[in-house]
Amino acid sequence: MSPTLSARVRRTLRRHPDRTAVQDGPTVLSYRELGARADRVAAAVRAAHPGPAAVGVLAERGAQAYTALLGTLFAGAAMVPLAPEHPPARTRGALAAAVAEAGLSVLLVDRAGAALLPELAGELTGVTVLHLDRTPAGDAPDAPDAPDAPDAPDAPGVTAAPTPPAGKEPGDDTTAYVLFTSGSTGRPKGVPISHGNVGHYLDQVQLRYAFDHRDVFSQTFDLTFDLAVFDLFAAWSAGASVVTVRPGAFVNLPRFAARTGLTVWFSAPSAIGAVRRGPGLAPDTLPGLRLSLFCGEALLAEDAADWQRAAPGSRVENLYGPTELTISCSVFGWDGDARPERCVNGVVPIGDLHDGLSALLLPPGPGPVPADQPEQGELCVTGPQLFRGYLDRADDTGRFVEHDGRRWYRTGDLVRRVPGVGLCYLGRIDQQVQIGGIRLELPEVEWALRQIEPVRQAAVVYAAGRLVAFCTPSPGGPDPAAEVRQRLRAFLPGPAVPQDLRWLSELPLNVNGKVDRRALALLATEGR
Repeated sequence: MSPTLSARVRRTLRRHPDRTAVQDGPTVLSYRELGARADRVAAAVRAAHPGPAAVGVLAERGAQAYTALLGTLFAGAAMVPLAPEHPPARTRGALAAAVAEAGLSVLLVDRAGAALLPELAGELTGVTVLHLDRTPAGDAPDAPDAPDAPDAPDAPGVTAAPTPPAGKEPGDDTTAYVLFTSGSTGRPKGVPISHGNVGHYLDQVQLRYAFDHRDVFSQTFDLTFDLAVFDLFAAWSAGASVVTVRPGAFVNLPRFAARTGLTVWFSAPSAIGAVRRGPGLAPDTLPGLRLSLFCGEALLAEDAADWQRAAPGSRVENLYGPTELTISCSVFGWDGDARPERCVNGVVPIGDLHDGLSALLLPPGPGPVPADQPEQGELCVTGPQLFRGYLDRADDTGRFVEHDGRRWYRTGDLVRRVPGVGLCYLGRIDQQVQIGGIRLELPEVEWALRQIEPVRQAAVVYAAGRLVAFCTPSPGGPDPAAEVRQRLRAFLPGPAVPQDLRWLSELPLNVNGKVDRRALALLATEGR
């Protein structure tokens, strides 16, 4: 049995109490301080609801949210991160699902989260809201932020009384965290990841990268992405430090990296473009990095090569994996001298699966698993990182295949086996895409478009690295595309809003009477 997330951090608290655990701008926490704050959160959670199954954390990314997530684990509950900056409709959907399906009974909020409570009131029946900002003055370095949030004056806060860890550690099958991914009906799908799932993953990356207390990790990902679990718990398991990377840091990443002592970088590949706009990708500008990891979308070979030149002392690796397979399930080590010509369509391979995981390729369409594995097909994976199924079991339909006495997850990704390289990513076989580190389903974007009054029909395609929406107007006529795109932001996160919206009198149909998405993809490309 692998140690749980809370056990891993408790071990570090004992070994390295005075080392830096978190750097978040002017807020710097030692492991001793991080543990004390997390214990206070755990005490408040248990006082509010003994034995909670799941606790929501609606807080901006940073030290306070990190502490709340850890305190949730110390309370013996599953973490359910929510983001105040997401559209309220999306947060409402995730919160409603977490209450109904995950047993969420406590919601921890910072000031930004508290400001959203009036809009979330309909989903909070039976949920205790605790305010992270309500700590006694002088109890923590951020005491100036302690005044009560004005919108809910009677809601309790986090107390100062520390509490010992729960008497019994969770088992491997106990849920460690729940994340919500895009759903085709606009309803988020809950993905529960167990302590056994994430424990296997952390063991694998520790064996591969040998993290220790000298490392300093970047923290770039939204906390609702499972990649943030790596940021925090791979670091804290090794006694390393976590640095919150704000968008402004990309303007001059070399200066930021030197000031904070970054040694481990982890981001979506799209971050490379943001760094490139500053001085950050000039040769030898990131000399302190020893490891650079990218995940969340396709990594282009030219971007990997540019990053390698900027960080010549760093290993550059491409990670791949859907949320359902716990953070990442495969890895490819980039070698700038040998690998570019072996990239399919200019995309860095996703490489080989982690030890203990197995891959199966399925040809397109229904039918039995072939006796001989094809060179190319839909990637299916099984092993100790595979989640047990969605919170709403109706969402399991079509996502798994039984073979050889095992249950395999159908990723929906088309891959090719290349000798000496491993797996190469060719794209989605369905309508899911990865943009800016966010996985979304095109039907969800279409659903959101149809919620806007002038839109009668909508079809969205992903072409040339961008989302293009084709819409037919209701009888009242179309509104300006820019106005529709702006209104979409009430339903969708920024990267999910199509960069281009075009009005058509009718959507093209194929011979089967279905929307001809191939024709739309061609139209999207020709119209650039």
